[in-house]
Amino acid sequence: MNLGRSVKFRSLIRSVLLGIGLWVGIFQACGWMGLRINVSPSLPVGLYISTDSGSLVEFCPAEPFASVALARGYRTLGACADGGAPLLKPVIATTGDAVNTSSSGLDVNNIRIPNSAPLAADSEGRPLTHWPFGRYTVSVGTVWVASSYNGRSFDSRYFGPVPVTAIRGRVKTLLSF
Repeated sequence: MNLGRSVKFRSLIRSVLLGIGLWVGIFQACGWMGLRINVSPSLPVGLYISTDSGSLVEFCPAEPFASVALARGYRTLGACADGGAPLLKPVIATTGDAVNTSSSGLDVNNIRIPNSAPLAADSEGRPLTHWPFGRYTVSVGTVWVASSYNGRSFDSRYFGPVPVTAIRGRVKTLLSF
């Protein structure tokens, strides 16, 4: 047995475990401080911070949309009940607002949300089912979310209104790239 190789291997394993521990510790510390790191394409990559009044919400999507998003890789592993990461989206409509859904996109109180036209397929060519087209009045206890930043965002154009009980918190941009 080559003792030198065994020592190097143990040193490598130790370094990898230390790196993983450090990475997990950084994410844990960010969570304790109310910081969120966004790398999803739905919003600018950056650092976001918890707030009481931010227009961005972090929420766990309802079924069956949660499972679809997780299975297709729209969400990574995380803290939601289904094992997936929460979504981070801008709120576009609240109680009493009029939302119109069509093949052209989402309108809120007759104002078009940019980049909100539903797509027939995702970037991998898998079919997407949009929320039924029509005019909706936002009910008490729900919000609609959509990213005007990225036309490929998985948001209310596909899963409709989000119960406010699903919202884990509100955030605002601290630093984006």
